[in-house]
Amino acid sequence: MGNCWQSLGPQKNTYMRLSLPAVCFVWQIAMIILFGVFIRYDKESDAHWAEHKKAENLTDIDNEFYFRYPSFQDVHVMIFVGFGFLMTFLKRYSYGGVGFNFLIASFGLQWALLMQGWFHSLDLTTGKVYIGIESLINADFCCAGSLIAFGALLGKVSPVQLMVVTLFGVTLFAVEEYIILDLLHCRDAGGSMVIHCFGGYYGLAISWVLYRPNLHQSKRLQGSNYHSDLFAVIGTLFLWMFWPSFNSAISDRGDGQHRAAINTYIALASSVLTAYAMSSLFQKKGKLDMVHIQNASLAGAVAMGTAAEFMITPYGSLIVGFFMGIISTFGYVFVTPFLERSLKLQDTCGIHNLHAVPGMLGGFIGAIVAATATEEVYSKEGLIHVFDKEGKYADRSMGTQGGYQAAGTCVSIAFGLIGGVIVGLILKIPIWGDAADDHCFDDEAYWELPEEEEETLSPVLEYNNHMSHKGQDITESSFTVEQF
Repeated sequence: MGNCWQSLGPQKNTYMRLSLPAVCFVWQIAMIILFGVFIRYDKESDAHWAEHKKAENLTDIDNEFYFRYPSFQDVHVMIFVGFGFLMTFLKRYSYGGVGFNFLIASFGLQWALLMQGWFHSLDLTTGKVYIGIESLINADFCCAGSLIAFGALLGKVSPVQLMVVTLFGVTLFAVEEYIILDLLHCRDAGGSMVIHCFGGYYGLAISWVLYRPNLHQSKRLQGSNYHSDLFAVIGTLFLWMFWPSFNSAISDRGDGQHRAAINTYIALASSVLTAYAMSSLFQKKGKLDMVHIQNASLAGAVAMGTAAEFMITPYGSLIVGFFMGIISTFGYVFVTPFLERSLKLQDTCGIHNLHAVPGMLGGFIGAIVAATATEEVYSKEGLIHVFDKEGKYADRSMGTQGGYQAAGTCVSIAFGLIGGVIVGLILKIPIWGDAADDHCFDDEAYWELPEEEEETLSPVLEYNNHMSHKGQDITESSFTVEQF
């Protein structure tokens, strides 16, 4: 009888035959209507391009598509493959990790095209938003903030809740991006501030509000096994390889984009070495923890986002990557368990250590590099080009620019925390079909599984994961779930 009630548990709490189809159909129909009213092709994707290029004496090679599309491909792979597979580390939540990532990114990019279009490219004379290849890249960027937030909530919320997280996340992103990039006139090509810092603190705030005191009932499912960690590191490698494109995708043509790719490439390599070093150092037997390698190896690219197109120098990029690998690994070993024990903050993927803190530090690094920029290093034209010192910003000093860059970082933190708390309170209303505490981190709650998987949970090794650590293998300063 006990087994019977246990099998009925997730079905009772996670029934979504009406709610999920209703949300998907209604919101998709809303997108169709809004796109019909507002969205149009821009001049480079419209059929009138033939007339335009003839009038302007252009060729097809001058079309932005041929310049931006390779970067768009890389960013798109990162969003759907990189982020998706990075979240498959849980031994019984691989479908949920990659599948729900697919769902919310597909919805989010549509909403992002509208939100960013209204803020950045709305033609007031026609009332239309004109989109092209760069719009698609920016929409993917906008989705990334919500996917980062998903990492903190992984395994603990329903797909309907994730759709709500994405709806508000994209909206908040568009507003804070407009404030930071347009009103404050900050530079943030790779999104340390507007993407990673915002997305990280947004997800952490939601997770804090949705704290589950009895989550230990699903402890048996919180870990990873050999194969789930292998799938997750595939996501890491996709992200690692394509991150130079991510940070340089919307940089200015020429030296800015070239420099952004170089700086990110170097920072990534540096963070890998320090992540390996710290992972081994924190284990008494000197063994490596795949959790650290999956995540801390990427921290250098996150922190390099804002300063990527600045003249930070190659050795400066190495320094950024060096310290980010250390800080991120330290966070996974000590900070994440401490946050759960002391602040009741359950961060499934450890986004605090990969996105929130490196993103915040990246924003302040960009502020310092901007404040110390000189004509000797950049040249007069270089300063104008890199920091867009034109029009009403032509007379802004570099010290002032650095101050605005720091202010932009604070804006992203504030939007993430305040917006996350509000959205968390909305998600706390008991109508969303989230799983019971003893059925979190389990695909069976929301997915039809192959019969052999439904029958039994195969024995797995007690494997180190993003939430708890093997006490016997880690230094005495670490915490374990049992201590809570």
